[in-house]
Amino acid sequence: MSETKRLRRPAEGGYARGDETRMRIITAAIDLFGEHGFAAASTRDIAARAGVNAPALQYYFENKEGVYRACAEYFADQVRTTFEPVIRSASEALEGGADVAQLIDAFIAIQERIADSMFKMPKSPSQRLFFVREQGGHEPPIASEILQERVRGPLNTVSVALLAKITGTSPDDPVTRIRVLSLFGQLMLFHLSPRSALHHLGWQEIDAEKGELLKGTVRVQTRALLEMWSAEREAREAMAPTPARKKIPKTRG
Repeated sequence: MSETKRLRRPAEGGYARGDETRMRIITAAIDLFGEHGFAAASTRDIAARAGVNAPALQYYFENKEGVYRACAEYFADQVRTTFEPVIRSASEALEGGADVAQLIDAFIAIQERIADSMFKMPKSPSQRLFFVREQGGHEPPIASEILQERVRGPLNTVSVALLAKITGTSPDDPVTRIRVLSLFGQLMLFHLSPRSALHHLGWQEIDAEKGELLKGTVRVQTRALLEMWSAEREAREAMAPTPARKKIPKTRG
């Protein structure tokens, strides 16, 4: 597939009616890309669901790749707005020499913002499928590239830095990165496989009360692990041999 072309009409430009039309096309495209995948969703079907003609779609996005890029940018902008405050707060904690307890709080704040984005922000089944297909690696890579650059990269970078400080490991250590993925992964099942999770729990849905129960349970587990790894770091540091003091030669006087 050729490199996705930029939109002819920038997202921030235009007049009210044009912006409304553009948003209708993006909404319809998200539904169809989620339901059928990129290859099976045609521009004709997207235009029809959006209630516009094919030339209108081409005017705003040029082609199907342009529509797909716009969908990814729409999601990335939404998610970035959600995570910017906790990323900024965590960065300030790292730069300001916060103690371990504050670093643990900053990590948990990021994890809870992830939970809120899953349980509190409404998402249609097709929106979830859009992300499932994107993560499966069978869709155009542009969506993953946009989300990685704008959201996932900054989020993972600061999370790894927090965990490295808490545990006394290197940010480049595979164990550090695996731990971050595993801690955040506690929530992913409820997002990517909600039917299986609901069946296992005997729930019909994850409402506000059940969402708080999930967050609270994961919070306790995460804090316990972070405190345990911090204690292991302290034990290692306590057992580390101290550098031998150099003997100062006596001078003859």
